[in-house]
Amino acid sequence: MPRRPPRLLALVAAVAALVLTLLAPPGATATAAPAGDHRGATAVRVAADPVVWLCRPGQRPNPCEIPTDTTDQRADGTTRTYRLPRQRPSRRPVDCFYVYPTVSNQVTPNANRAKAPEIVSIAQYQAARFSTRCRVFAPVYRQATFTGLATGPLGASRRAYADVRQAWRSYLARYNRGRGVVLIGHSQGTIMLRKLVREEIDPRPQLRRRLVGALLMGGNVTTARGRTTGGDFRHVPLCTRRGQAGCVVAYSTYATDPLVAFFGNTRTDFTAALGLGLPAGAGYEVACTDPGRLVGSSVGSRRSVGVTVPSRPFAPGPISAGIAFSVNGDVPRARTTWVRPADRFRGACRTINGAHVYRYDPVGPASRRPNEFPPTWGTHLFDVNLGLERLLRVVALQTRTWQRQQAR
Repeated sequence: MPRRPPRLLALVAAVAALVLTLLAPPGATATAAPAGDHRGATAVRVAADPVVWLCRPGQRPNPCEIPTDTTDQRADGTTRTYRLPRQRPSRRPVDCFYVYPTVSNQVTPNANRAKAPEIVSIAQYQAARFSTRCRVFAPVYRQATFTGLATGPLGASRRAYADVRQAWRSYLARYNRGRGVVLIGHSQGTIMLRKLVREEIDPRPQLRRRLVGALLMGGNVTTARGRTTGGDFRHVPLCTRRGQAGCVVAYSTYATDPLVAFFGNTRTDFTAALGLGLPAGAGYEVACTDPGRLVGSSVGSRRSVGVTVPSRPFAPGPISAGIAFSVNGDVPRARTTWVRPADRFRGACRTINGAHVYRYDPVGPASRRPNEFPPTWGTHLFDVNLGLERLLRVVALQTRTWQRQQAR
């Protein structure tokens, strides 16, 4: 039998390796021998990333990297169009790790890891604007659906948290490389991040040093009563001053005085029933950090803010219906990617009927008070988007402080 030339043997081996790779099951590990070693004596096993990323630098499509052109509508009928500058991902100084709220339209206790339209919409609504400040990483997780949250003891929330924890660990191992990170969550996303910070970050000084800040909105972050720590976290405090880094921003928004509040009150804290071991009850209080004070002096807290949202309609489902109900069907639109309606609001943290919440009111005759949806939840759907530009400023100030700290 004639001997095959060495080049032909190498080609056959390469084709065989490619075929084996294509036929390998998802999640299988790849094996690589050192260059020039044809004996395969020592192999390095590199595991495939088990996480389904909704947003990740360089990924296409990426709902967290939509354009930033914005129409600012004014009470007199005029508009102003502007665009937020955004550096390419490699030049952004820090990362953001975003966990989205309960949004899935699925009726099983846990959603699957599909990038459903409503998941894409919420990333655009809440996380995309932050891509002007950071590289955004957002995992798809098997979140507890509305059905799953109603049956918390059955483990839907624990399964959701297992996915978030796996994504966080994968992010640290593959992408972080010592960079600072801002955590961003809302509602169920905040609950997941409360447990993540409590178990994975708060006890570890090295990871606490990487924490630029955390925006944990609408999810009942708790502290010991009258303190900035002592509830969810022993070491990571609430933010109390301008530019403070390594701390938590947390509040739930209400446009009317709540008689009974779903958020803001540890006596009626629904998170205690989810089986995640988070603190609640007597001796604790729900955090409310006044965002105005975090961007300046007390004057900042008196400055009015708007609601900034994408112009593209939210994907059909309970959330889109809730948004429409909240604004009496007058969902804002513009030709730009983003729009800020003429409504302006001013508020502050207050304790009302036992609930510690961010209570705000319309400013000026052209501003309308949003409807509460659902009852007792306040304006939960707008927790992030009310004053979104101000939250971007908070992250920018935290990043600047964190960078100075790293340079010491």
